Formats: sequence, C-alpha cells, structure tokens
Amino acid sequence: MSLLYDIQSAVLNEGVNLGPILLKVRLLAARLGSQPLSDWVKHESEGYPVEAEVPDYRIIPVTYTGTFSGPFGSGINNAPIPSLVIEKLGGKHWTQYEMRQSVAAVDQLLATSAKGKGSFSIDASDLILQLQGKVYPNYACNAVSGSIPVSALAELKHSVQSRVLELTIELEKTLPEAASIVMGKAGGAVLDKAGVATQIAQQIIYGNVTSISASGDAKIHVAIGAGDVDGLVRFLTEKGIAKADAKEFGAIVASEEPESAQEPFGKKARTWLLENLKKAAGGTWKIGVSVATDLLKEAALRYYGLK
Repeated sequence: MSLLYDIQSAVLNEGVNLGPILLKVRLLAARLGSQPLSDWVKHESEGYPVEAEVPDYRIIPVTYTGTFSGPFGSGINNAPIPSLVIEKLGGKHWTQYEMRQSVAAVDQLLATSAKGKGSFSIDASDLILQLQGKVYPNYACNAVSGSIPVSALAELKHSVQSRVLELTIELEKTLPEAASIVMGKAGGAVLDKAGVATQIAQQIIYGNVTSISASGDAKIHVAIGAGDVDGLVRFLTEKGIAKADAKEFGAIVASEEPESAQEPFGKKARTWLLENLKKAAGGTWKIGVSVATDLLKEAALRYYGLK
C-alpha cells in the first residue's frame, strides 16, 4: 500500500495511538526530502527541546490558586490568582505553558486521567517568592498551584492527529507523486519536491503559509501602491514569477479582502499559493520557494495598503 494512504487509514481509527503513525510520517518526510517536516515529526515523537519553537497548539493556558496566611492565624486556602497578576509579577510564560512533552507522554497522561476529566498540576514553587505580599496585603504566600485541564491535552492530541491527516490530503492534491511512495527502497521520483512539501507542512503545522522568511539577510523592497494591480504584476514579473502567473495572482488579490494585516492572503490566494509554489521548486519561476512566498506576501500587503 502507498505510505501516504497507509497513514490516512491509520490516523482515522478511533482511539488511535499516534506514535507508530508519526514514525510513518517521518519516513514520508525523508522520502520527500523535507527537513522541517522531519524535524516536526521528531519533536512530536520525542519531545521539543528547549531551543525548538513550539507550535501554537502546544501552548496551553494555566490557572493558579494559592494558599496565604495572615495575622492572628488567619488564612486563605485555594484562592484563585488572576492570570493578569501572574503575568505582571512572573511573566506571560507562566500563564501560557509550552507543552514540550512527546505525544506518547500526552497519551499516557490522558490514559491515567478519569475519563478525560480533571486537571494536571505543574510545578509553580518558583512563583511563591515573586507573589509574596503582592496578592493580598499583609498575607504571606505559602504555596502556589498551577493546573492544566485534561481537555487541553485531549485537544493537543487531536490537533496533531488532524494536522497529520490534513498534511497527507494536501500532499496528495498538490504533489500526486507523493502517493507513489511505498515502504521499502527509496526512489527518486519526488525528492526534488522538498520545497513544496515544506511549504505545505509549514502552513498546516503553524497555520500560516506566509511564515517562512527568505533565506539570508536579503530584504524585499516593494514599490506597489494601494490597489495597483498593474504595479503588483509588474513587480512580481521582474522578480522572476511568470507573467501569466503574476496576472492570475493579481486578479485573485483584487477579487477578495485580506484576512488580516498579519495574513494578507484571502482564501483564494492561499489556495493559489499552495497550488503554484511547486513552480518555484521545479524551476518554472526564477526564484526559490521561500523567497517567492515573501515576495507574494509583501506584494499583497502593499496592494491592500497594509504596509
């Protein structure tokens, strides 16, 4: 069976163990030649090291309670501590916990929970000194407890599972050659498609197809006025994108509104980008995939007057 279809079949099973599936995705990434995809699968399988970026779906809100003692034997137990107070005194990283454990560890935590209910505690002892006398006047902070709901871990697992499925669907649609990869000896049919595979993975994993920056220290200067389709097409053509493709992109940008200042592509533009970046990887365009992405993003920002 095709490795791609094998992954799709396995990930759709209810109560699936993601460990073996991620190993297959890692093999698929190697055959496609996509190092960023391989790194993502490795981190999900083995855990994220301190220096690695954690995807948004692994950043989990934490709630805190504390135990405080006051004069004349008074005290407050299990008192909720507002997140804004924690962030002000300790930093935002305390309220936005980066879950770096492997998917297998997440699975184990879920398995030990009572039917997916309850919460897990994190070590918050370092907060005690920072909160002393600053939460309740004249009350000493004796203990702080941070908790993460079990449901958040279930959502994390589902996010990984859904991204694996979406990744295989996009690869099947954009790179049909990927469906020919099978277990066994590697072939060379799709190894030249690493750029396209990486771009697809970046969009699905991190939720923003425009997040890849151009390599090196090159800066992109775009002289396009707001609403200037001709200027947009001319600029893209001069930078190495085929004129017909530049015109098609310009027409799409003119036909829809941007999603936001951070994500200037609308739905049609994002779809077009995924379908056409293979031209950069294949040499039809005279620029690489990452540079092409940045150029198109900058052009869209200028056209919409967002920059």
